[in-house]
Amino acid sequence: MPHVLLIEDDASVRDGMELVLRRHGYGVETAATGEQALALLAGERGARVELAVLDLMLPGMDGFEVCRRIRARAATLPVIMLTARGDDRDIVTGLEAGADDYVVKPVTAPVLEARIRAALRRAEPYPRRSDAQRPDAQGPDADRTDHAGLVIDRAGLTVTKHGVALALPPTELRVLLELSASPGRVLTRDQLLASVWDHTFLGDSRLVDAAVGRLRAKIEDVPARPRYVQTVRGFGYRFGPL
Repeated sequence: MPHVLLIEDDASVRDGMELVLRRHGYGVETAATGEQALALLAGERGARVELAVLDLMLPGMDGFEVCRRIRARAATLPVIMLTARGDDRDIVTGLEAGADDYVVKPVTAPVLEARIRAALRRAEPYPRRSDAQRPDAQGPDADRTDHAGLVIDRAGLTVTKHGVALALPPTELRVLLELSASPGRVLTRDQLLASVWDHTFLGDSRLVDAAVGRLRAKIEDVPARPRYVQTVRGFGYRFGPL
């Protein structure tokens, strides 16, 4: 049974969402403030949480800061943020803070549950490609490739740079794995949305751009001048390195 941490200060909204999630088979932990949520994650109950649903408009510590602190403590925990206004600035700021996805309130039960399922799928082991599917495959070590110091182990789902392990959340890791599977090939934002987020119905490029920005901050020497994940203006992204 997947366990979800629901962080929402409105008691009626929180109770309704908890009821919906439990009816769909989820275990649910709840918190009314960011401070309560962080304390819960730091304790024994936090060990079983597999995903957080986070309202941005919280009393005290706001959702943006909560998201940043969750990312600092639990880099691989999927986070879906809730925004009441659908304000572009809130959405972009939340994604830059580390959220993997967002939904605008009021949200219907099917949409929320679908987003949670998709986020949990992204956290599952990445499927290995056969040698025939990998154009760069070169024998038994093909799942471990060194790209100018950035070592990607597709079997072990680890990434190191110059020997230092990088903690990548599932969304960022999947973006890197998708792009690096075919170095030099351009993938559009819609292709990445479909393969990483399973959002063929959404078409929101902000999810892709924010994830790429967070990924660059971790793997690039100078994120503003990326060597590994390069922008192809008007089309999408491709994997280098230059």
